[in-house]
Parts: sequence; C-alpha cells; structure tokens
Amino acid sequence: MEIRNALTVDVEDYFHVTAFAEAVPQGDWDRYPARVERNTKRLLEIFAGENVQATFFVLGWVAQKFPSLIQEIGRAGHRIGCHGYAHQVIYKGSDADFSRDIRRAKSLLEDLCGVAVKSYRAPSYSITAQSLWALEILGEQGFEYDSSIYPIVHDNYGIASAPRFPHLEILRNGYRLKEFPPSTIRLFGINFPVGGGGYLRLAPFSVTAWAIGRINRIERQPAMVYLHPWEIDPEQPRIAASWRSRFRHYQNLASTEGKITRLLRKFSFAPMEEVLSGRDLDEHSIERPIS
Repeated sequence: MEIRNALTVDVEDYFHVTAFAEAVPQGDWDRYPARVERNTKRLLEIFAGENVQATFFVLGWVAQKFPSLIQEIGRAGHRIGCHGYAHQVIYKGSDADFSRDIRRAKSLLEDLCGVAVKSYRAPSYSITAQSLWALEILGEQGFEYDSSIYPIVHDNYGIASAPRFPHLEILRNGYRLKEFPPSTIRLFGINFPVGGGGYLRLAPFSVTAWAIGRINRIERQPAMVYLHPWEIDPEQPRIAASWRSRFRHYQNLASTEGKITRLLRKFSFAPMEEVLSGRDLDEHSIERPIS
C-alpha cells in the first residue's frame, strides 16, 4: 500500500522571515512590496494541476491583508492551519505574548473560512526545549495538530532528541496534540533534515527523492514536505542582511518550483490532517522542567 506524505505550505512573504527580522522590523512590513498573493496563487495552480491538496499554515498578518486569498485556498479543498499572527519566535517572548498572538490569528482565520482551525506550525519551528510550554497553550486554545518541533540540531531551532515521526504529544494539562515533525533521515546516529525549505532548495532532487523513498519504503512512515510561497519567486527583492541569512534565503530559488512538481508526480501527497487520519500514533511526552 502506497504511503501518503504530508504536503504543507507556510503562507508568509519574503520580508517576514526570521532571518531578516533585524533588517525588516514588523513596523516596516507595509513598506515592502507584497508578493505573497501572486506566489501563493501560483502554488495553488501547481497543486491543482497535479490534483493534490495541502495544509496551508497561514500567517495572520497575511490573512488580514489578503482575506480573499485565504478563502480561495479553502475553496480549492486545502486545509487551513495557523502560523501565528506576527511571525513571532516563541522562545523570545512570554507565554502571554504567544497566547495573544495565536488567539488573534486563529480567530481571524476562522472568521474568514468558517471552519475551526485545529492545526498549528510555529514560526521558524520555534517550539524548542526553552519553549515547550507553548504546547500546553496550543491544547488550551483548541489546536489538535502541531508541526513545530524539528528533531535536529540547528542554531535557531530544533530538539534533536524528539521523535522523528508522527506521534501523540501528551500534555500536562490533559490535552493531546498530534505532532507531525518535519522529515529527517537518520545516518551515522545523526538526524539530517530533508524535504523542506532551504533543505529542499539546497539538496539535489535525487537526494530528496531518495530520502523520502527511504522514509516510505524502509521506515514505513509518511514524510513531510514544506515550502514557502517566496521560495518559488527568484525575482523577489533582495534584502540587506548577513551573508548567512542571504545564502539560506536566496540560494536555488529558481529550482524550487521544478523540484516540487517532480516530487508531486513521484510520491503521493495529502494534507497533514488526512495523512494522520486513522493512523495509530505512539504516545510521547517530551521531558521538560516544571515551571
């Protein structure tokens, strides 16, 4: 039986990314030419052409600026998830900041789409060992699915010891979250990220396809592919930032659309929620200190 993989999109613009936060503070966002609407519509065209649906984790700021775009995503049969409102890195703020941010975004998205928004992905995968308290808040605010914990070592995010595959995260306040981590391939005792964002852009297509195939055939697990609308836009404005941030953001933008199309034709994909539907998930609780 063919395994279906999760296809996900983080709906944000090029100037929202955390790597550019110092160069482009939130108060300046309106000064930059928005390209998220045209790029997201292009993704909708690609997905429609391949007859596939995805989960779109929408930034609340984008939803407020382009409400008809979010409604178009819903009408096309895709799932709407929450990416917060202001792309706030969770571990840099307080629990009150986080609660206000996701409540604002969730309410906005539900009003636009007329359906309950039950899935969440943190900006920059910023649920880390320092911000695991955010999981309890997600449960309290009615979220049932999460894709925020990256099981890798990274300078800005990640919990390397976290489970690599979908599982039930058991929360202290009695709630449970179906956690779907971004995909990794384990080699030499190390988790290597595959199939999303810069990892998708930087790796040759053959490497990504091999990794997803291994996850499906050998480990018998679904993979997670994720991307951002700005990643199919090589003509986007260039922002003055550190060389590392610019490399991570701009490298191989011209190849992303082709890679995504090839992946959609090679593997089976569906929204994250549908991939998890009916699957028996192991229970897990990431150890964390009592605050």
